[in-house]
Amino acid sequence: MQVPVISTERQGDILVIIVNNPPVNALGVAVRQQLDAAIADLANDPGLKAAVIRCDGRTFFAGADLTEPGKPAEPRVPTLANKIEASRKPVVAAIHGTALGGGCELAMACHYRIAVPSAQLGLPEVKLGILPGAGGTQRLPRIVGMELALEMATRGDPISAEAALAAGLLDRMAGEGRLVADAIAYAKDVADDRPLPRASEKRVTVEDGVFGAFRTENAERFRGFEAPAEIIAVLEETATLPYADGARREHAGFLKLAKGPQSAAMRHIFFAERKAAKIDGAPDDAQRRTINRVGVIGAGTMGCAISAHFLSAGIPVTIVELAREMLDRGAEAIRKNCEASAASRRSTAGPAEAAMGLLNPTLHFNALAQCDLVIEAANENMAVKERIFGRLDKIARPGAILASSTSYLNIDTIAAATSRPQDVLGMHFFSPANVMKLLEIVRGAKTAPDALATTMALAKRIGKVAVVTGACFGFIGNRMLISRQSEARKLLMDGATPQQIDKVHVDFGMPMGPFQMSDLAVEGRAGRMREASLRGHGGRRDPSVSSRVAEWTEAWRAKEGPARHEVTDAEIVERTLYPVVNEGARILQEGVAQRASDIDVVWVHGHGWPVYRGGPMFWADTVGLKAIVAGLERHGFAVAELLRDKAESGGRFRS
Repeated sequence: MQVPVISTERQGDILVIIVNNPPVNALGVAVRQQLDAAIADLANDPGLKAAVIRCDGRTFFAGADLTEPGKPAEPRVPTLANKIEASRKPVVAAIHGTALGGGCELAMACHYRIAVPSAQLGLPEVKLGILPGAGGTQRLPRIVGMELALEMATRGDPISAEAALAAGLLDRMAGEGRLVADAIAYAKDVADDRPLPRASEKRVTVEDGVFGAFRTENAERFRGFEAPAEIIAVLEETATLPYADGARREHAGFLKLAKGPQSAAMRHIFFAERKAAKIDGAPDDAQRRTINRVGVIGAGTMGCAISAHFLSAGIPVTIVELAREMLDRGAEAIRKNCEASAASRRSTAGPAEAAMGLLNPTLHFNALAQCDLVIEAANENMAVKERIFGRLDKIARPGAILASSTSYLNIDTIAAATSRPQDVLGMHFFSPANVMKLLEIVRGAKTAPDALATTMALAKRIGKVAVVTGACFGFIGNRMLISRQSEARKLLMDGATPQQIDKVHVDFGMPMGPFQMSDLAVEGRAGRMREASLRGHGGRRDPSVSSRVAEWTEAWRAKEGPARHEVTDAEIVERTLYPVVNEGARILQEGVAQRASDIDVVWVHGHGWPVYRGGPMFWADTVGLKAIVAGLERHGFAVAELLRDKAESGGRFRS
């Protein structure tokens, strides 16, 4: 028997359809079938003049149910949207939270839309490697115009209720806390409207050159991605077609993308991010500590970026430095970071001034005694960190979590400098910390479960994608990166050029190659790989090469290297990316990573692995593990036992 997820109530001659399918009112089969029945009730009851569709909980429909197996049961979302739009009685969508994907498409099929000011609307399907498949590419340009439709459908970012109202995607704004009453009043206002406004019946107007200009402006942003190109093609090809013809082209594009490798990879990462939030062996409701104030030790680049990120999330920060000049410079850097966050709408604490009002810059180390979490962001030097943690141990309040932002060093050694190793863990922020989404949370041998669970929950609170890693040199991401950088240097000796190696990686989908990355590395940071004499681009991000570097490389080859040979692009892939997979297998084998998909999340969000390739372990499965092993052996690498076992048994890293 189907569980009721929809209820209805009459408000005079208005039918209020109430959806309650937690946590996000996903458009699963039960929702679709029961909503279909409610729309039929509206049509068949002569005492009803209009309907309001609203949702309980924290949001309007937040999209399709991605866990629904196989082919979706009828009515599918496109069918349901068409039935709603075809209703002879007005249907009003009452929106709070987010109306995303299929939820936004259903809202567009309604005749009228009202929302609270805090609501957001969007079509994020492109982020899963697909396109809106329930009329989104057809109704959206008819409602808001082609230029905004291109932006929304190809980028996938939601727009605010205010922007939606200005664009015509919303018809009316409700008061916060008054959505239901205002929506019912709106339904009464439009109950006798005829003819009803139907988005599918509107004409699309397009300025000359819109599509070409949009492709040119976004060429770099969309490089390598199939979905944005297909969305633009669908919009361009159907701009002058009747709705039904356009919907058929949309459906064909949707199927093409949904069956393709990029969508599979991007859906893998979508679910991998959610798996990464789970700590093996810990219940979802594990006890957590309270974090009301964060302390940061060090006002350098990393310390300031970390501080700004917490402040922008509305969490008070105490930052400590040794000298007034460094502290003042740090406070100014934090202000600039907060202003940048506010400008890009990452801030949840309002304007930069509000965020800065939460900052306590001080020269007094003892001020950290008031903090619930203290993050050390000093130089990557073990002796320095041990001194800091020994001192911190004496003043931090009982139960405070003590974290190091180290990128490589052993958390257990750092924890041993305290009398409370159960409170110590690593928080490896990726630079710039207030921009990059990834946070590696390093679990020491004695880290308490509640300290780990608290930090994972805090990461979500501040908008990070967190991955648990064990304590080892470089953790997950940087440990694997070392294998790539090391082999890239060896390829120079064999005859490859820095620009050739970088081009292979950029063509693969990376934002930059190994030597471009080294050029941009921060001076003195561990992981710079001591490449100063081998920089391939003269310290610039562009691919030009200085003659001096070329001369040094040739001299180095003559003195140290083997005989030069013609290095192919395929050899570069095998010698720089296959070892990344191999090291990932060792990390899994040693239990440093909880699962293969966690490794993929680290590389996508921390090291620029193209999301449309799904991360190194997912990619290895698509290449074939036997091929990976054969390539490693061909170039003389010792193959990880786990990788060899999976290859020989026909297994894969995907669970």
